[in-house]
Amino acid sequence: MKFAVGVHGTRGDIEPCAAVSRELLRRGHQVRLAVPPNLVGFVESAGLAPPAPYGVDSQKQMDADIFRKYWKVQNPVTALRELREYITQGWAQMSQTLVSLADGADLILTGTTYQEVAANVAEYYDIPLAALHYFPARANSQVLPIPLPSKVVHKAWAAAEWVHWRALKNAEDAQRRELGLPKARARAVRRIVEGGALEIQAYDELFFPGLAEEWGGRRPFVGAMTMELPTQTDDDVFSWIAAGSPPIYFGFGSMPVQSPTAAVATITEVCAALGERALICSGSWDLDGYQPAEHVKIVGAVNHADVFPLCRVVVHHGGAGTTAASIRAGVPTVVLWVGADQPVWAKQVERLKVGTYQRFSKMTAASLTSALRTALAPECVAKARDVATELTKPAVSVSTAADLLEAAARDRRAIR
Repeated sequence: MKFAVGVHGTRGDIEPCAAVSRELLRRGHQVRLAVPPNLVGFVESAGLAPPAPYGVDSQKQMDADIFRKYWKVQNPVTALRELREYITQGWAQMSQTLVSLADGADLILTGTTYQEVAANVAEYYDIPLAALHYFPARANSQVLPIPLPSKVVHKAWAAAEWVHWRALKNAEDAQRRELGLPKARARAVRRIVEGGALEIQAYDELFFPGLAEEWGGRRPFVGAMTMELPTQTDDDVFSWIAAGSPPIYFGFGSMPVQSPTAAVATITEVCAALGERALICSGSWDLDGYQPAEHVKIVGAVNHADVFPLCRVVVHHGGAGTTAASIRAGVPTVVLWVGADQPVWAKQVERLKVGTYQRFSKMTAASLTSALRTALAPECVAKARDVATELTKPAVSVSTAADLLEAAARDRRAIR
């Protein structure tokens, strides 16, 4: 069968789609991919064919003011205009690319963001749409800060979906005109759901008990997917870890922060006071020329699957994939969240009693010290070990997702 994969976002969004794409290729299917231009090299390094550039540079999107300061109160008209510009960047180019990739395909797979682009192309070709969701992105009561009646929950979600649709409507209308599709009269999420899209939950239900029943079993849970790729620094990191006590890991992926050097200084101070070593993964932070203290090692990237189990605590931004990797490792987690869905994952870490959390921008030496002491407490360490055994293994997650995609494409072929 033939699969077209168009996915946008950071590495955390791209890697699960790349992982299942490799599995589909291994099974003998054809897979064509499109990813943000800044992640084309990453996908190629995973052994996949060169993907097509898809939309704008996702790291530049992360660095934009609207992402870093989304929580600030501002004029609603200004906020809506900025949101519209932000969430429709590269829309027309993504549509053109995916139309080319999906010609002759049996199914289109996308991620959590920009699903509307892929949904319209799937409608154009009359083929199934599938999406990987990295957090509960459909109406539910699980991610709300307070319990509310079911009717209120659904009305609130519908209102949020409508606002989102209004923000992207001009771009979507233009895409549908270009494709010769009728103008949409209902909000995008409603059309995607009622159109029968396969919405695969790429995380474990363990994080949201009862959610599968709340959704009536319509959205399968497979667990987080990763390729567990080695990095060029692995041997150096393993040697450094083996030369001393297990370190505390710090890594924040693609997340922009106001002053990376100030953050490293705080981490250095706190770990020195606690008598701990610190392994810092710089990710997108610019730390060139920074000279770390003797008890601190800074590297660009690490293999989470191999390194996390060797650490005492894993401190990160709370992305879905990194959260799953840290809990799978069986060590306590501290989430210093920046934005997007990260507060949702931070709350689940606390609920499972495997760690704690706080907002990155509010971090101080005192607050970080308190968080690490909580995570290093014997009861938290023991709980982290226990919960790790309950998460789905990455290979099983990938295989299950591939089974679901094959079945969806096969059913469509049978109908046609």
